[in-house]
Amino acid sequence: MEKAMQFDVIATCSTTKARTSLMKLPHYTVETPIFMPVGTKGSIKSVLLEQLEDINCQIILGNTYHLGLRPGVELLKKAKGLHNFMGWNRALLTDSGGFQMVSLLHMAEINEQGVNFKSPYDGTKSLLTPEKSIQIQNAIGADIIMQLDDVVPTTSKDDARMEEATYRTSRWLDRCLSAHEYPEKQNIFPIVQGGLIDNLRKLSGNLHLQRKVNGYAIGGLSGGEAKDDFWKMVSLSSQLLPCNKPKYVMGVGFAVDLVICCALGADMFDCVFPTRTARFGCALTPHGQINLKNNKYKMDFEPIEKNCICSTCKTYTRAYLHQIVSTESVSCNLLSVHNLTYQMQLMKSIRDSIKENKFPKFVQKFMLNMYPNKNYPKWCIDALKTVSIELE
Repeated sequence: MEKAMQFDVIATCSTTKARTSLMKLPHYTVETPIFMPVGTKGSIKSVLLEQLEDINCQIILGNTYHLGLRPGVELLKKAKGLHNFMGWNRALLTDSGGFQMVSLLHMAEINEQGVNFKSPYDGTKSLLTPEKSIQIQNAIGADIIMQLDDVVPTTSKDDARMEEATYRTSRWLDRCLSAHEYPEKQNIFPIVQGGLIDNLRKLSGNLHLQRKVNGYAIGGLSGGEAKDDFWKMVSLSSQLLPCNKPKYVMGVGFAVDLVICCALGADMFDCVFPTRTARFGCALTPHGQINLKNNKYKMDFEPIEKNCICSTCKTYTRAYLHQIVSTESVSCNLLSVHNLTYQMQLMKSIRDSIKENKFPKFVQKFMLNMYPNKNYPKWCIDALKTVSIELE
């Protein structure tokens, strides 16, 4: 492959900002919009790689911070990258470790140099700098790698800290680009920050646009902020970014959020939600989430979803799954496969509806299935109105 990415938009919705594209990466050509399961430490919890391929999972996500600690850079280099180490032949994306500034805030100290973390494994301290993040990601060898960003929770009321983080993220981007050893086979995505402050979002996006990159991420969201703030920041950030490059909204995995973000022009998403909720006995369906621990499924001999193509629904009933969700570890696999299949099929349906120029009708039908009483959340109504979709 002559360059690290070729991004071709193959169809656009004539009403909304949704589009479907082919993103040719060194290890795989990915169809967008796409959902990426999260394999933090190089593995999707309880799911085999063969099962991911069977459900047409095209790209998965790994975490730089955790992989940098275990197995570590030296082992990854000897293994010739994470693809070889884990036996995955399709695309990989790695987070930079920036999110751990929020999730492990009690174990981190942030300054201009980088982030001092206390290891969750043995308590030792380590400094993660922009250069170190890229060094680890170069060893991992992911097709798409993220800049190290300064992440502040969206619920923070400290506007001065948010402004500091916005400017620092841009400075750290330059350090990441300078440290990058393999631009011909790995793509660095800058991350638009700025919290919920319009001017800072615009500033961050405009600063990133001055750098030569192949795609962009929209970060600092899905952190507990109100949905009304969430969609507005996605819309604002998406409008700032060029249409000829992919736009990745980080940390999004709820079905309704995925559909609306696609309508607002986003292309890529990731979240632990489908597999995490499976481990709690919950299954995703076109009508919402169901908890198979509930006694009402004890004598229910239907599959989770009649029209689902996953191996779980072809073989097992709700009654059987009800019996094992609290006691047998295999239930995590069965429900994770189902939930990831649901996510993959949802994204395929979105792509197909865009190609057929029927995306607005798809959205209306999807929302009606989710809310049969038409009690749509106001934020959904407002977000979709901005792209000319009226919910019936």
